[in-house]
Amino acid sequence: MSEWKAKRFWTFAEIVQQPDGFGVLLDARPVKTPAKQTLTVPTAAMAQAIADEWNAQQEQIDPRSMPFTRTANAAVDKVAVQHAEVAQMLAGYGDSDLLCYRAERPQSLVDRQNELWDPWLDWAADALGARLIPRSGVMHAAQAPEALAQLSSRVYGLTPFELAAFHDLVSLSGSLILGFGAAYGHRPAEEIWDISRLDENWQAEEWGKDDEAEAVAQIKRMDFLHAKQVFELVQG
Repeated sequence: MSEWKAKRFWTFAEIVQQPDGFGVLLDARPVKTPAKQTLTVPTAAMAQAIADEWNAQQEQIDPRSMPFTRTANAAVDKVAVQHAEVAQMLAGYGDSDLLCYRAERPQSLVDRQNELWDPWLDWAADALGARLIPRSGVMHAAQAPEALAQLSSRVYGLTPFELAAFHDLVSLSGSLILGFGAAYGHRPAEEIWDISRLDENWQAEEWGKDDEAEAVAQIKRMDFLHAKQVFELVQG
C-alpha cells in the first residue's frame, strides 16, 4: 500500500500582520502548527520565507521542502513552552565545548587545532566575556564557573525563535562558542562550519574520504546554514 500524502488545498499563501507578529494565510485561513496553534512569527521576513515555501508546494505537500515552516513550528510548539530547559541544555555545551578538547598527537593535528581554534577562544573572551581554557585529551575538566555563567546568561536571553535556530548552530557544530560566532556574524557561516569540522577534515586528508560520512556531513552543513538564515530572519 502506498503512503498517503497530504495534497495542496490552497491557491495562494500570503503574510498578514498580527498584534503579536506576523502570520501566514492560505486563502485567508491561518497556518496552524502541529499543536494546532496559529503560527505567528516575529518578523515579516520570516513570515515571507514560510509563505514562499507553501506557495512552492506542488499537488502533494512535501514537508522536507519546508525547513522554515518546520523551524517555526518547533519554536512555537516546543521551544516557547520549554525555553528554560532548552537554554539549559545548550548552555551546557560551554563546559564541554569542542574548541577546548585538543588532540595530544599527532603534532600536525595539534598545530592545526591551535592555529584555528585559539583565535575563537580569544574572541569569546573579548566579545562574550567568557574565557574558556583548552585541554589536551578527552577527559572532562570543568571550566571556570564565572565564564560558564556569562555564556549561560546570553543563551537564556535569546527569544524562542532565536533559541530554536541557535539550537542547531550549537548542536551541529558541537560548540557553544561557534554557535555564538555564527549567530552574531563574527565570521561567515560556511567558514564556521569548516572550523567545526577540523578533526574530520584532517582525518579525510590523512586517510581518505568516506562517501557515506561525507553525505551525512553535507546534510548537517545545510541544516547549519539554514539555522543561520533563520537566526537572521527572526531578528527585529
